[in-house]
Amino acid sequence: MYRRIIPLFLSVILWANAVLAASPAPQVEAEAAVLMVVSGNQVLFEKNGKGIMYPASTTKIMTLITALEKGNPNNIVTVSSSDAACEGSSLELKAGNQLTLRNAMYGMMLVSGNDAAEAIAENVAGSIPSFVELMNANAEKLGTTSTHFTNPHGLPDPINHYTTAHDLALITAYGMKNPEFVKIVSTRDYDVNFLNRSKIHVNNTNKLLKAYPSSNGVKTGYTNDAGDCLVASAKRGEVQLIAVILNSDYRWDDATKLLDYGFQQVGLDKKGKPY
Repeated sequence: MYRRIIPLFLSVILWANAVLAASPAPQVEAEAAVLMVVSGNQVLFEKNGKGIMYPASTTKIMTLITALEKGNPNNIVTVSSSDAACEGSSLELKAGNQLTLRNAMYGMMLVSGNDAAEAIAENVAGSIPSFVELMNANAEKLGTTSTHFTNPHGLPDPINHYTTAHDLALITAYGMKNPEFVKIVSTRDYDVNFLNRSKIHVNNTNKLLKAYPSSNGVKTGYTNDAGDCLVASAKRGEVQLIAVILNSDYRWDDATKLLDYGFQQVGLDKKGKPY
């Protein structure tokens, strides 16, 4: 009897694997999208992945990578008047505010503070142009082919600030190999502490951290030109996935579809166990 059961069991496994492999690719609304496995940078899904796009605040992924590699998290950041006046999303920094680089990085990534991004750049490299040079050197080192930055926050530069969904996935995959990067981008809420003012409690703009099982990052973005953007990540077992969504009115749904599809392709359920 056991001889009959074992072949039957094996045939069921083979059938299940075949079904998973044949599962249809999801339909996403994004203008550009990529789903990547961090290990080996394997692409599981791509839609206009090499198309030139505006990254908006997903730019801050490279800002964080550069700050972690070139800066000292314990350094004291003093906010300049130009930092405080930076337009767009804000950590509500005031000229003269002082905080550690670590706190500035959390503020930048959780609430997408453009003011924090500029303060970080000046602290790490002495000036924003010098920091941007480091960002672009990093992008080239990572093998990106169509990425160029002109600022650390992603405010519009219609000519010289651009990327692709594929390049952004490569950049993020690199970042996700740094435990400190993962710690920051997976944080749901945080107390940003200052040396000379009251702390600010901030919540992460990435809704998937609460809504999607095993979500662990990474960054939202929006400008009028870029539309709604999202780089989302999730890890189950040893599999780390990254979904890049650029210019989509349904970025949360698009990212969820891609992550679900990716885990189906590698055969993992919501608890990270094989099907």
